[in-house]
Amino acid sequence: MKNVLMATAATLLATSAMADVNIGNPMAMTGPIPDLNAPIAAAVDLAATHVNAQGGMFADGEAFNVIRADSACDPTAAVDAVTKLINVNGVSAIVGPVCSGATIAQAESVAIPAGVLTLSVSASSPAISTMEDGTDLVFRAAASDAYQGVALAELAMANGYSDIAVSYANDDYNAAIAAVFVEAFEGMGGTVTANEAHEPNKASYRSEVATMGGTSDNLALFSYYGSGGITLMRNALETSAFTNFIGADGMLSDELIEQIGAENLMTSTFTTSASDASTPSFAAWAALADEAGVPASDPFVANGYDATFMMALAIEHAGSDDREAIAASLRAIASGPGEVILPGQWAEAKAILAAGGDINYEGAAGNQDFDENGDVAGNFSKSTIVDGAWAAELIQ
Repeated sequence: MKNVLMATAATLLATSAMADVNIGNPMAMTGPIPDLNAPIAAAVDLAATHVNAQGGMFADGEAFNVIRADSACDPTAAVDAVTKLINVNGVSAIVGPVCSGATIAQAESVAIPAGVLTLSVSASSPAISTMEDGTDLVFRAAASDAYQGVALAELAMANGYSDIAVSYANDDYNAAIAAVFVEAFEGMGGTVTANEAHEPNKASYRSEVATMGGTSDNLALFSYYGSGGITLMRNALETSAFTNFIGADGMLSDELIEQIGAENLMTSTFTTSASDASTPSFAAWAALADEAGVPASDPFVANGYDATFMMALAIEHAGSDDREAIAASLRAIASGPGEVILPGQWAEAKAILAAGGDINYEGAAGNQDFDENGDVAGNFSKSTIVDGAWAAELIQ
């Protein structure tokens, strides 16, 4: 009898687990950007909390579970993590990864062949736009660097930089945005005096700095702060090789201030994906984030919330967590026509979908209308040091 009861209990548990909706969430918990990753992960969890607190999934209120794995901002680690999420955990879709190289590798090697949708929270390499051939399984909630690289070049020109040296880490993300920046800057009439790759995680970059130093007072630095960016910048400052620094979100961190000193960053500007704080959708998001202790305006935090909330909406719209149906439903819930749904409005969306209506999610990070490549337009901000801390301003 004991064995029968145990078997019955095991069957009930298995049935309950199968009834839940499980999505995979490969995040850069370790690697070069853990500080950037942490609040994004908190936003992912907050979105799941809102779904479960307002009725859960489908008519029976199944749980919406986020199963997290460490992609480490590394292609190999991402492939390993997503392989387990899909083949062992049996997730229906992927929200993440954070980094472009990790996103591309897991999608090409694992997710696309398995027919599993990927919705990255922040991967921005232009290569992602054209990586699919006949499928519609890779999306992202943050804008491509095809846009950010141009915005950064415009900012450099606005700052009065007629010439600039460029140093970029030899990885998918940083090499791609550097290439966009160089093309845009030169197209605007600027002169690129040096354009050099550097390998991540070196103990010193004095030789690289010496090669570029003296060619310009200005350096465009594309690197992750935790895998060599801080070291290269420190070497450049120690040798007075450059006066002004500009770059993208891989360098935007409090650790840079802690390691370099705010007083040494007064001529530094870094851009990142941003939200328009004047919109009703951001106001709704900010109220929810503030209540939960999540930094609403930190880089890609709003995007992390949007990606998770949209994935839940897409699965609800599909009527099941069948992998094949989710991609078409993702497009359906993110664009008009339909009743506008703001961050946190799960109960409202659920009721409309149950009645056969259409919804149009307006995200915390802005409009989430996907183009044919699964890209969104997005907004960008520039961050400079004010009173010893980073202060962001939306780029108009």
